Amino acid sequence: MAHRYSEHRIIAYSRVSTDEQADSGLGLAAQRAALEGEVERRGIPVEWVEDAGFSGKSLHRPGIERALADLSAGRADTLLVSKLDRLTRSLYDLAGLMDRARREHWALVALDLAVDTASPSGEAMANMMGTFAQFERRMIGQRTKDALAVKKAQGVRLGRPIVTAPSVAARIVQLRGEGQSLAGIATTLNTEGVAASHGGRHWWPSSVQSVLASQTRTP
Repeated sequence: MAHRYSEHRIIAYSRVSTDEQADSGLGLAAQRAALEGEVERRGIPVEWVEDAGFSGKSLHRPGIERALADLSAGRADTLLVSKLDRLTRSLYDLAGLMDRARREHWALVALDLAVDTASPSGEAMANMMGTFAQFERRMIGQRTKDALAVKKAQGVRLGRPIVTAPSVAARIVQLRGEGQSLAGIATTLNTEGVAASHGGRHWWPSSVQSVLASQTRTP
């Protein structure tokens, strides 16, 4: 009787984050030893993929990007890792991978947590991770909002710095000194074909006000 995995193909993935681990090979060797047992148990073709010296904070790594491309193209149907944190340390990325595995019909298997998205329990895990990922995104957003509020309270100006040629800024100050309104100055600049701040094509009263405010703050 043929083995039920005989027609399939695994991508066995390993990662170490530090150059020291990458040079010594100890971290990669330990992961491969753990993966080899599962590969042997399944008895199907395997492709070994490694990312040596890459952080797990994001998925921007040559090895995992190539592996995901093969999985998406149907050249493999299982992504196998010895430990989940070797794949990613981000709940957001993990939830995205689990959802991608479901949509593209391949399995994500992590030996340390007995995660297998091809099983009902793995699907439940994917749903749970999606909930935690949403919580992580909201917490990051809240921390960013709180940090910006603190900076604003300290008088730190937020947003992109205004990039305006000194000659244009001087012209705006001159027009304002002559009694023109913000809208009037914007109209004058647009009529004269003066490029707006940040390379924009149109001046608005608000952009004129921003330039005037920046000139007021200039020592």
